[in-house]
Amino acid sequence: MEVNLWQWGLVIASSMVLFLLSPWAKNTNQFFKAVQKKKEPSTFILMGSLIISWIFAKSITNATNLGLDYGIVGGVAYAGYYVSFAVAGVVIYKMRLHGKYTSIHHFLRSKFGKGAVAVFSILIAIRLFNEVWSNTMVIGTYFGDMGTSPYYWSILVFTALTLAYVLKGGMSSSIFTDVIQMGLFAILLLVILGAIFSADTNFSSKTVIISGIWSFDMGLNLLFAAVLQSFSYPFHDPVLTDRGFLSSPKITLKSFLWASILGALCIILFSFVGVYAQSQGMQGQAAVEVGKAFGIVILLGINFIMITSAASTLDSTFSSFSKLLAIDLKFGNSLKFGRWSMALIAALGTIPVFLNAEILSATTISGTMVIGLTPIFLFWKDKAPKISFHLSVFCGILFGFLLIFSWFPQRLIFTTGKYADLLWINFWGILSCITLYFIPKWIKR
Repeated sequence: MEVNLWQWGLVIASSMVLFLLSPWAKNTNQFFKAVQKKKEPSTFILMGSLIISWIFAKSITNATNLGLDYGIVGGVAYAGYYVSFAVAGVVIYKMRLHGKYTSIHHFLRSKFGKGAVAVFSILIAIRLFNEVWSNTMVIGTYFGDMGTSPYYWSILVFTALTLAYVLKGGMSSSIFTDVIQMGLFAILLLVILGAIFSADTNFSSKTVIISGIWSFDMGLNLLFAAVLQSFSYPFHDPVLTDRGFLSSPKITLKSFLWASILGALCIILFSFVGVYAQSQGMQGQAAVEVGKAFGIVILLGINFIMITSAASTLDSTFSSFSKLLAIDLKFGNSLKFGRWSMALIAALGTIPVFLNAEILSATTISGTMVIGLTPIFLFWKDKAPKISFHLSVFCGILFGFLLIFSWFPQRLIFTTGKYADLLWINFWGILSCITLYFIPKWIKR
């Protein structure tokens, strides 16, 4: 009961502080593009915003649980997804510099037409919709068991409070609060790591290094799958790509490359919590169990990290969805429309919470569904007919369904263990998407 009161206090107090500090957007440039006093975000601000927007509550939960299951290999495997920042940074830099494109939608509309923009927009709308419930459900589990009143109330209150401060300034609020949230995250992470390394003299950096086995069935399947997905995954995430067009190309590239390195490092460091849980023979949700073992202060520290990272992802999701409808799809470039669209995604995205949706499959399945974007963005300079876009994208979606329903032929899976199907479905899927993308071009010759 005492822990719950403290947790409610943290949620309400942190949201109120962020509401008071958030800038008030007075025009659409401030609301949709985070332009403040005619200045764009700096390298440090953009980098911090990228990292904290991607270290969402479900990422931390995944990293700690993978540390528990596979040791350090699990943490490194999940950090493989942060190759996405480097890939997106380089591609967006070149698209802006050589193609003079001002957004992902601008590129797709110019090269593949309105049909491609419609298909792509549906994909990223689904992504944003998933981001809402999959992060708030993690918060709910810290207040009560799934299905209980405290669980549901915490999700509703948390979503409403986050919506309140991002309604003030849109993307400006999101970027500004990201910097505060990144600072809090770094401090709390150091406190938690300090606690686990000082609590047990037998737990040391050596323990962490030898905690896993570098084999396919003990984590490498996931590592290689994550790296393969990194060539398409970032482009269906507007939270990431929107930030690729806010500052100058040079600042953007530096920010993305640094975010790739430091983001991966944060995830690996957080997996140490799971490695510690493994060394102590704990079972269940690693972050929760370690928090309970260390008492109220560390438990609240872990909970606050979850609150901070979930709020950051949520506010970014709201601002990206409003930009998608208002700017990219040109439904209404106004502050009123932007704010109403935020309220819409907050309401729609909360519905799956009451349907007991599966929380941690969101990343791997959505990552496979969009592997069709790989050739579209890697070979963005190559001329290709409009049909190439659709062949590649729908091929990727097909492979996503093969993964969901376990319909993929076993003889084409060459490794064993968990995530073997994920790895090989992505491998053959990307190969198929690239082939289908270029076939119409070869036929036209």
